[in-house]
Amino acid sequence: MALDFERPLLELEAKIEELKRFTNEKGIDFSEEIILLEKKSRDMKEKIYSNLDPWQKVQIARHAARPNSRDYINALFNDFLEMHGDRLYGDDPAVIGGIARYKGIPVTVIGHLKGHDTKENVQRNFGMSHPEGFRKALRLMKQAEKFSRPIICFIDTAGAYCGMGAEERGQGEAIAKNLMVMAALRIPIISVVIGEGGSGGALALGVANKILMQEHTIFSVSSPEAAASILWKDGTKAKEAAEALNITAQDLLRMGIIDEILPEPLGGAHSDLTATYQIVDKSLEHNLKELIKKTQEELVESRYRKFRTMGQTG
Repeated sequence: MALDFERPLLELEAKIEELKRFTNEKGIDFSEEIILLEKKSRDMKEKIYSNLDPWQKVQIARHAARPNSRDYINALFNDFLEMHGDRLYGDDPAVIGGIARYKGIPVTVIGHLKGHDTKENVQRNFGMSHPEGFRKALRLMKQAEKFSRPIICFIDTAGAYCGMGAEERGQGEAIAKNLMVMAALRIPIISVVIGEGGSGGALALGVANKILMQEHTIFSVSSPEAAASILWKDGTKAKEAAEALNITAQDLLRMGIIDEILPEPLGGAHSDLTATYQIVDKSLEHNLKELIKKTQEELVESRYRKFRTMGQTG
């Protein structure tokens, strides 16, 4: 899927491929032209991705090819056993969770789950959880504490689902209870924003000792479209809202809301999956090793202090 600001780059890359094909088919040597165009392509790509505005980062965060929670689970964890249901109403496919091993350490893994195509997104409700999704996550968190397993959360949602059924089943209460319980869990918690971190849907998996964000992801009280509709009664002003909300990883690190920015390969996380997994893996390993050295009291106190001081820097 081509993003608008990438079109000049894609046109140049198509020209390079055309010259390579012409060389193979016609036997005409275009090697010098290809080398020059490839250098131009690299320079253009570096220029584009080093000067992204907030709305462009929103587009990358939503890219259909970005690795989702299941992709990270498959790439980074062993022996994953998915668990279903909240034991109160039903199962929510917008949230994936279960137990696994990470570097030999038993952990609980929970994440919002978007799809890579329309069919899968409809099945997963585009990663927007119902109350039973948050209650499933809560059940797994309590189980993790019982067995002293660290929790690793992957955040990727535009927000909690706001339909009538979700509200009837207590959407607000489900999110609030997750916040309350996560704040007091006596085990290490790491949350990684891998796409969109929207509204209460993101917060319900975001009360962590360490909050990590990939370079081109977003984390916000509201999606830009929703904020524009509320502030200006005009959803088409989403770009202006994105610029006003301070939603980028760079903004949030400066304000002390997140702890670390995870670099992405040039072109975004989806452009080089192997490199992306390695970067996330390295950070997870480092932060988990640091957290498991802390006592239960230190984990709870450091999490409390972290959230009490958010926004006081930058």
